[in-house]
Amino acid sequence: MEKSEVKLLGAWPSPFMLRVRIALHLKSINYEFIEVDLLGPKSELVLKSNPIYKKIPVLFHDGNTILESQIIVQYIDEVWPNAPSILPSDAAQRADSRFWVAYFDDKLVPALIIALAAKSKDTKNAAIAELETGLVHLEEAASTKLSKGKALFGGENLGYMDIALGPFLVWIGIIEKLNGVKLLNETNTPSLLRWADSFFSHAVVKTIFPEVEKLIEFAMMLIPVLRARPELRLLLGISD
Repeated sequence: MEKSEVKLLGAWPSPFMLRVRIALHLKSINYEFIEVDLLGPKSELVLKSNPIYKKIPVLFHDGNTILESQIIVQYIDEVWPNAPSILPSDAAQRADSRFWVAYFDDKLVPALIIALAAKSKDTKNAAIAELETGLVHLEEAASTKLSKGKALFGGENLGYMDIALGPFLVWIGIIEKLNGVKLLNETNTPSLLRWADSFFSHAVVKTIFPEVEKLIEFAMMLIPVLRARPELRLLLGISD
């Protein structure tokens, strides 16, 4: 496949964009990466490509524009069915994986952003408590899915849940560092803690993941931007 046939519009620090990059690399798909600035004004290409949500990532393939990281990853798995498969072959397991990814995006991602950006200590602590509760629920799923010696949700290779959850591990670590807490620990989330080590040890993750220190520097620049944009504060429920 020619490189120009697949293009990915995104920004290097975005965990949503990293989901797509992991899937593309896992399938050995050549693509062109079009970088946008997360901290600057929305680019015309983003506004034109995603006029509804006005956000990245966006995948361009064969004249089609595919939006939303979850949907893009599923699209990649369907259009390029070569091994390794990303979603489970069993219908019930696929449904279960989709449920947990939707739960993570609906419940934990907003709490993560609020914990990162809120000014009020009470608001921040409430978001951290919600993260702790959500991660305990994920631990219950992980303890079952990662049983029988499985290191990853996908088994021997990265699967849908690995790709969806893994890019947010660094951001969870940033919240831990900024607030003096341990959201992933041996007491409450031992299976997730071991899974995180396996995720970061995977060859694809090592190849494309940004340096942790660069992400921390970016987070420090992102926090005042989140606090200063009223539409983001309203969307994320940050009232302080």
